[in-house]
Formats: sequence, structure tokens, C-alpha cells
Amino acid sequence: MSITIATWNINSVRLREDLVARLMKEERPDVLCLQECKSPVEKIPLAQFKKLGYRHVVARGQKGYNGVAIFSKLPMADAGSRDFCEKGDARHVAGRLENGLTIHNYYVPAGGDVPDRDVNEKFGHKLDFLAEMRDWFRSEAPQKSVLVGDLNIAPREDDVWSHKQLLKVVSHTPIEVEAFGETQEAGGWVDVTRKDIPDGLLYSWWSYRARDWDAADKGRRLDHVWATPDIANASHSSRVVRTARGWERPSDHAPVFATFDL
Repeated sequence: MSITIATWNINSVRLREDLVARLMKEERPDVLCLQECKSPVEKIPLAQFKKLGYRHVVARGQKGYNGVAIFSKLPMADAGSRDFCEKGDARHVAGRLENGLTIHNYYVPAGGDVPDRDVNEKFGHKLDFLAEMRDWFRSEAPQKSVLVGDLNIAPREDDVWSHKQLLKVVSHTPIEVEAFGETQEAGGWVDVTRKDIPDGLLYSWWSYRARDWDAADKGRRLDHVWATPDIANASHSSRVVRTARGWERPSDHAPVFATFDL
């Protein structure tokens, strides 16, 4: 069975409902995971998505902030969520397909502007969030699972437009990259995107501040698809749908895809 999974920080599912529908129509993933939905669950615009075949939904939401949702063409059960750092934020939700595959959808805190937890509470929150993820994976080794989401860290030198210039910029600092690596290692997670696309510059986010984001191409790979070792070799066809960043009134993120033959 071939299952295509996509992840996208949509930056308001209500504002960009038509963009989500366009992706569903044009790219037709079996499962679409959204982050930063910025909506209570009961106000997520489901009608159009269900007409397109995405009848199964698990989500956690809150007004104006955060929010994660998984839309599936395949039957899917709610597999729960965790309240990281006990803040009540809607930053994680999981769904389980009938073949036993569990899909975790994460929205890791961005971390603010200053990479110092002593002066920036948001950066401390980000590091604590990653540490809780790491400890969870150490205590409950995941199996037959895919983890996707806006993890807000670009770990590799070729995941950013300039490694040297971004070493002190939140999302690519050494302390974040180290925490990211520990979290990944704790669950034995395989970076599916880089397994399929091992070499070269690769981005999934471009700032709104750039006048011409496409020409400037100062991007970062903040959005990730991971898989547990027992299914990682079943993955293929990873890609970033860069064109979606150029759609009208876009998110600053582009969708990331991977396919699994399970």
C-alpha cells in the first residue's frame, strides 16, 4: 500500500482554506498535516476538505495561535496528543491508520529572536520542548511511526542559505542543532527528506520580509518528515512543493511530501 504524506505550516487554515484545497486537488496526498492552524477545532473549515475526500480528521486547536490538524483520505483514529511544557498549547496531535501506522504532527516553538534562554523566555521554551520530546522518545521507543511538522530548526549547513551568517540566528544555532540531533537520535528517527534528497541546498521556508523571495532564495529547511527505522526504507519520492510559496496570499512555508510503501 502506497501512502503519500504531506506537511505544511499553513499560517491560518481559515485564511488560507482555498490554498489547502488547491494543494489537495493538485497534489492529492493521502494524508495532509497542517501546523499553525490558528483556529479552534470547531471552526476549522472542514466542508470543502471533506468534499475533496478528506473525511477523516484529528486536530487540536486554539484561538489565534498554534493548532495542528491531520486530514486523511484513509480511515484514521485519534491517537492522542501531549501537552509539552504544560502550557496548554495545541502543538501536537497523532493519528493512527488502519494498517497501524501512527502519524505524529508537531509544531515546535519558533524560539523568538535572541538565542539565549536567560534573556529570552521563548528560546528557553523551545529548548525545553525539544528536551521533553527527547525524553518521551527515550522512555517509549516509537515504532511504525512517521513524525512530521514545522520543527523550526534547519539542522544542516545546506538547510540554510548561509551557514556562516545564520550561526547566531534562531533556527540554526549550534545549541538548537544539538538539541534537534538528540531528539532525533532518541527515537531513532530517520530524516526521510534527506534520505531521499541527500545533497544540495534545500529549503521549505522563505521570509515574508524578502521583496522577491524566489529570486533572493534566502530559505531554510524548517519542515521535516521523519520515520522510525522499521519503515524508513519504505519511503521514497520526497519533495518540497516550492511553487506553493508563490501562490496568492501564501504561507511563508512550502509543503513537504514523502511517500511510503507499507
